[in-house]
Amino acid sequence: MDMDDMILVSIDDHMIEPPHMYENHVPKKWRAEAPMVVHEDGIDQWVFQGEKTSTSFGMSATVGWPSEEWGFTPGTYSELRPGCFDVHQRVRDMDANGVLGSMCFPTMAGWNARTFAEARDKQIALVMLEAYNDWAIDEWCGTYPGRFIPLGIVPMWDVDAAVAEVRRLAGKGCRSISFLETPHVQGFPSFLSGYWDPMLGALSDEGMVLSLHIGAGFQIIQRAEEAPVDHLMVLACQISAITAQDLLFGPTLRRFPELKVALSEGGIGWIPFYLDRIDRHFNNQEWLHSDFGGKLPSEVFREHFLACYITDPSGLLLRDRIGIDLIAWECDYPHTDTTWPESPEFAWREFGEAGVTDRTEIDKITWQNACRFYGWDPFAHTPREQATVGALRARARDVDVRRMSRHEWRKRNEAAGVGVV
Repeated sequence: MDMDDMILVSIDDHMIEPPHMYENHVPKKWRAEAPMVVHEDGIDQWVFQGEKTSTSFGMSATVGWPSEEWGFTPGTYSELRPGCFDVHQRVRDMDANGVLGSMCFPTMAGWNARTFAEARDKQIALVMLEAYNDWAIDEWCGTYPGRFIPLGIVPMWDVDAAVAEVRRLAGKGCRSISFLETPHVQGFPSFLSGYWDPMLGALSDEGMVLSLHIGAGFQIIQRAEEAPVDHLMVLACQISAITAQDLLFGPTLRRFPELKVALSEGGIGWIPFYLDRIDRHFNNQEWLHSDFGGKLPSEVFREHFLACYITDPSGLLLRDRIGIDLIAWECDYPHTDTTWPESPEFAWREFGEAGVTDRTEIDKITWQNACRFYGWDPFAHTPREQATVGALRARARDVDVRRMSRHEWRKRNEAAGVGVV
């Protein structure tokens, strides 16, 4: 096997929702209430129920920019690589990167539907949340059904409405929902409280995955006032251990033995120590009477969780301690951590350094584990021989993957009428 023979399915990418996304998905009587993008003071902003949100493209859509232009500055759609918000161009960028499949997390809506959860009028917010999901599944994923794993969001403010949306999403072929990794730090009930049990039960019934992306639980880290932003970016993966602890040592996984949980972008290097620690704790602290149904807590962890990484050479060295069936690869397009357009090179190099040479192991990590976990057939629309890194890149040789400044992108896009609000 060589690098071009790999099949890559990324279960952590992101879309920058296009300004026109609501045009075809909101009932006529609500159309004037839909979120919209306005261009003001040189930046593009989403506006919903009178609240403006500056789009910080400087962190969430840096793909194609030189690293010196990254930051927290707002910007415009015309400054972006079109693959960030145009699904046709996204697929072209996936081809150029040798990536067959992608699951895309929200940006404008927030990973936990924050835009709608914080809205004043929850009736209208629910209409727009449902319209958002319809766009994401029917339009973004539906335009290229063989390239995207459908992911939805739910109304955090009403667990019964969340259950109803899970059922509705399942009927549309959605495979997962994006949710807060530590809901209690955002003022919502915790997983341990039992409040979310009806929703978790619905997910279990429908065979859908609870995808918990890092970044929404930053408040759980009590930083010194002087601490730089590096603390959050470096330590974000450690929050995945806290999330796993809440679910594993709380009642959740005992109540829902079929529940599947993906720790999106959580990395894998922390897992061997965590599994050793929880088993030692369980065996040593018998007086706490923890109950894992006659199993070790590490065994229960392996039954429920999928661990996802972008690059993690130390974790790959310890893949046998983690469990080869638990590990899944990610690309993270178009964020600062993405390995695009050289994802195959990054992955292949780390496999070599970690001694991952067996095709069975490589296939599990790059596509099989993710596709099994999410119940997504990668070859339903693409024959296997056309799904490899080499085959996809062969049809995208004309894709320009050079980095360009925001100014250069703006000139190019405006000349083409692309991304202009």
